[in-house]
Amino acid sequence: MPQHTRPRPICGHCDGFPTVTITTGTRTPGGQRQTITAHCPACHGTGHTTPARAHSRIGA
Repeated sequence: MPQHTRPRPICGHCDGFPTVTITTGTRTPGGQRQTITAHCPACHGTGHTTPARAHSRIGA
């Protein structure tokens, strides 16, 4: 039987678009735009967040 896994929540900072490419405005010697890649700092480029752990009460 297949195992069903719960979908992980989408990152609230990047809304599921964790990696973007940004042009720097300069051109390479071949005439193409030079780009850099940036990853979401909250989810580290995965697009998903880990669910928060449930708080447990210590003591009685």
